[in-house]
Amino acid sequence: MEIQQHGISPYTVNLSTSALKQMINVVRDLQNLSETPNYPLSLPKLPEIAQIESGHYSVLMGYDFHIDDSQQVKLIEVNTNAGGLWYAAQCYQPEAKHFPRKLANKLLDTFLQEYRLFCQDQNALPQLIAIIDHAPEQQFLYPEMQVFASLFKQAGIKTVIIDPSQIETKEAGLYYQEQAIDLVYNRHCDFYLSSPEMQNIAEAWRKQSVCLTPNPRIYGLLADKRRMIDWSDSELLNDFLTPPVASRLQQAIPHTQLLHSVPKETLWPERKQKVFKPTTSYASRGVYIGDKLTKNKLSSLDPQKTLVQQRIKPTITHTLGGEKFKTDFRLFVYHKTILATCARLYQGQVTNLRTPNGGFSKIKLVSSE
Repeated sequence: MEIQQHGISPYTVNLSTSALKQMINVVRDLQNLSETPNYPLSLPKLPEIAQIESGHYSVLMGYDFHIDDSQQVKLIEVNTNAGGLWYAAQCYQPEAKHFPRKLANKLLDTFLQEYRLFCQDQNALPQLIAIIDHAPEQQFLYPEMQVFASLFKQAGIKTVIIDPSQIETKEAGLYYQEQAIDLVYNRHCDFYLSSPEMQNIAEAWRKQSVCLTPNPRIYGLLADKRRMIDWSDSELLNDFLTPPVASRLQQAIPHTQLLHSVPKETLWPERKQKVFKPTTSYASRGVYIGDKLTKNKLSSLDPQKTLVQQRIKPTITHTLGGEKFKTDFRLFVYHKTILATCARLYQGQVTNLRTPNGGFSKIKLVSSE
């Protein structure tokens, strides 16, 4: 029961080395694409907040994958505030109170690198890090935030976990209890900083008076779900990538389009091969698998704000006890560095952490031969 409550599965999932290599290629190909100077100009106009270039990246991104019957990896989505790394780590050390040392060092380095890129000073050290989320104590992943806070504190960096409303705005930047905030670790799901409670952070981002990571720029270039539409365009990929890389990436992207662009005469007959997603959702909220969709529900979806994506059925993991779990895979990433790999086991329509004996699980790499 303890394992179930914490979203950690007792099972181990096999992952072939060739599939992992494909996943790593996708991560690095997309990162290279996002850094191509004319790539942002090829996209539908990004929100103003995402047009600000900061010179740094985004800590702890998540790339989620399914693997099809031919062992071709398929990217399902990209996240800029991927949660669950603490639970993935606990799969291997259930009684641990901190990240394993090697992973901890890697994680700390990513935050320090972000701050140093922001400051343009390779010796810079943040004095105060604010981990922010809406009512953080009420969040399922609050224990993970506490582990990150402990990591920073062990490195001598003062750290607080706070709601955005607790931040003060001054001419020089953002403050908490009269101390300047040097780095904001943004766990909030308002990715474009558009809600009223995030306006102090949005203004600081515009002025570049605080290091904000993850940030709207990286979200706009890589994690906005509408990018899957752009990456479905072979012409765009061929404009910015070499032909072999463009072809490789195209194979990994399930075809995605907005609902309004799907021909009405094919929409209902072909729904079972599709997944319907809100453009701004997270944590599988509002996602419908086509064969479970009713005509009434379909007619209620906003044609301009609903993605229709080719359905890639998840791998099925069979346990010795006869249980079956749908399985997806997540790579935790900083820039082009892979920090960790995990699987998530679940039952039901979409990925969830509520399935008994499901949740984050260990990975066992197996030979592709």
